[in-house]
Amino acid sequence: MTAGQVLLDGVRVVDAAGAGGSAVTRLLADLGADVIKIEVPAAHGGRAASPLVGSLSISHTLDNANKRCLALDPTDDIDRRRFHELVGGADILVADGDLAAAFGAGAAELADRHQDLVAMTITDFGADGPYRNWRGTDAVFYAMSTALSRSGPPTGTPVLPPVGIASATAAAQAAWAVLAAYYHRLRHGGGEHIDFSRFEAVVQALDPPFGSQGQAAAGLKRSGGWRGRPRNQQIYPTFRCRDGYVRICLLSPRQWRGMRAWLGEPAEFADPKFDSIAARFAATDQLNALIGALFAEQTMAELVKHGQSRGVPIAAVQTPAEALASDHLRTVGALASLPVDAEASVTVPVGPFVVDAAAQWLGAPNALGRPQKQGVRPFDGLRILDLGVIVAGGELGRLFADLGARVVKVESAAYPDGLRQTAPGQAMSASWALTHRNELSFGVDLRSTEGAEIFAKLVGRTDLVFANFKPGTLAGLGFSFEKLRQINPRLVLAESSAFGDTGPWSAQMGYGPLVRATTGVTRLWRAPGGRGDSSAEFSSTQFFDATTVFPDHVAARITAIATLAALIGRERTGTGAHVHISQAEVAINQLAVAYVAEAAAQSGLELTEDPAVHAVCPCAGDDEWCVISVRDQADRDTLAALIGIDLPVGVAALTAILGAYTSGRDKHELTEQLQQAGIPAGPMNRPADVLDDVQLQFRSLYADLEHPLFDEPMPSETGPAPYRRIPRGELRPAPTAGEHTRDIAHRALGLDISDIDRLIAEGVLFETASSAATPTDQRTAT
Repeated sequence: MTAGQVLLDGVRVVDAAGAGGSAVTRLLADLGADVIKIEVPAAHGGRAASPLVGSLSISHTLDNANKRCLALDPTDDIDRRRFHELVGGADILVADGDLAAAFGAGAAELADRHQDLVAMTITDFGADGPYRNWRGTDAVFYAMSTALSRSGPPTGTPVLPPVGIASATAAAQAAWAVLAAYYHRLRHGGGEHIDFSRFEAVVQALDPPFGSQGQAAAGLKRSGGWRGRPRNQQIYPTFRCRDGYVRICLLSPRQWRGMRAWLGEPAEFADPKFDSIAARFAATDQLNALIGALFAEQTMAELVKHGQSRGVPIAAVQTPAEALASDHLRTVGALASLPVDAEASVTVPVGPFVVDAAAQWLGAPNALGRPQKQGVRPFDGLRILDLGVIVAGGELGRLFADLGARVVKVESAAYPDGLRQTAPGQAMSASWALTHRNELSFGVDLRSTEGAEIFAKLVGRTDLVFANFKPGTLAGLGFSFEKLRQINPRLVLAESSAFGDTGPWSAQMGYGPLVRATTGVTRLWRAPGGRGDSSAEFSSTQFFDATTVFPDHVAARITAIATLAALIGRERTGTGAHVHISQAEVAINQLAVAYVAEAAAQSGLELTEDPAVHAVCPCAGDDEWCVISVRDQADRDTLAALIGIDLPVGVAALTAILGAYTSGRDKHELTEQLQQAGIPAGPMNRPADVLDDVQLQFRSLYADLEHPLFDEPMPSETGPAPYRRIPRGELRPAPTAGEHTRDIAHRALGLDISDIDRLIAEGVLFETASSAATPTDQRTAT
């Protein structure tokens, strides 16, 4: 972001939440909000939460950085009054189901008392519905959100994603939801209460079964459909080399030809048909054997250097500790040293945002919003030019469009968005339809002189520009931030890229699988027992992150949060800002606790690990599973009484005992029994199961999206969380390429029909073949 900016200056936040909410307000604090963390003596135990380095809780320390902490006793009258005074002077309150209520009123009641307060209640499954008393963990959320069903070998026990991602994903979704409500207050007046469910957030924002991605969004219906698990865990294969592993990501014909030349032009792969991903995948075993032999005796560094010189997307599969020790992260200032005691320190990530750098509120408050308007959305009237592509880019525009922004997707005929790819005979991909609902499409060639001039005119009348190209691409088109700011001083430019716009990694090819490999995520996403990396038994086939889209969806939300903070800052200063989010830094901060713990252990520091065991257990039926989380001794005692035997201490032995207990039992009945006993548990769901989930149905997470190019409606979310006052998003169909080109050129730019015809004929503009004959929605003019 622009040097020296504190985007949320003047925003006052009370954090009255436990561990589930602390990460939410940490994101706000990083962006400059004044966050006061309320701590209750002898409650929650946050400062003692494991893992610990020495006596320092890693999670508590990371989640409460950049805040001020205040200890208040809810049994003390003076402290109770102080709590309510702080809430009365706050803009935002984030609370869990218990802590605020201990002071005499929950978040919903406090929102009623203070008409300008934006309050959020965070619970595992929501404040109402059949699961309202259920308990969740990351492992339970993975199972119930479909993430588990896509992780692991095609047969056998599914593999849990690394603990930490689900909680951090929910935190990002919560921060986005609460900040959008605050912006709504600034523009339209009035406070809000948000009943936030961590489960729903993980369903929406990790690997959504119905959204912007290619696995589960491929047309699975409520009944029927394949209920197996992905067979393509090596679609982005990893290979053992002399000192570790590397991953390649061959997508385009040009990248394949670079790999073929590196292999010495083997005759068996000379046929041009191997330019196709499908043909190469069909010959996986033979091709991977050749690549494995080539790579075996070289180092990770040598292979990355050679691959990049040949245009082959390749990355070292680093450990978290190796990632934290990288020159890149140190160069870009993504790390800091945290003292553990007088003699030792540990390296920690500083957060995903780049912001250059007493219990009373600091500074003056922001002015209250206008008189309350009813039936409006936070971003009504905002104009956005969206150059973003695929998931991280496409999702960013959709987040704003769902909440009222007029988002114009700027499309190129020569370089179409990857989500435009369709199967033969298919007019539009389901992923495109879900990612770009509520948006418009404007087709223009930015590389032409007239096209660039047209885009510049649109920039002059817009609020935000989105892009997620390789660093330098936008500037190469003639639209650096400096140029955009000259055109429109109030403009906010929001960009994201694989590794950020500075540092040694910034020029690397940055597909998601390579980001995960480089940052250490791949090494964590592996089967139980795959820890001894140096052992002969350890194999690259034990990495199971190939079919996730992480961190794309959460990177889009982190970018959205920073962008919205820039808009809030603009309300105060009148000037725009430049946001650039590194997806690699997002990934590292999602798993910061695990990274710091591993780095501390490798440094020889005293580490107390989290005692929790998360068991994936077989249930009745073909490939049906459930997850049971044993968090502490209390859970062990409850389970022992339920099962009728003493439970062993070891992870493998405990998992075996639980598996024997669950085998042959219905996963839903078993989950209900365990949850009633207070044990976090959940069934492994597939997409069809999510649509039938009684909690999600009760809380109306999905609505039917009708699109004229699809025979059946598609399930689509309608907002980031349940709001009390903000209406749910509209569900207008995603556009065909260039569908609104003529309308925007005429209404927004004042071009007459003959000018538009000429520009289309010359390729400066383009439109869908049928769009000229299609009546234009009067709401589409930008």
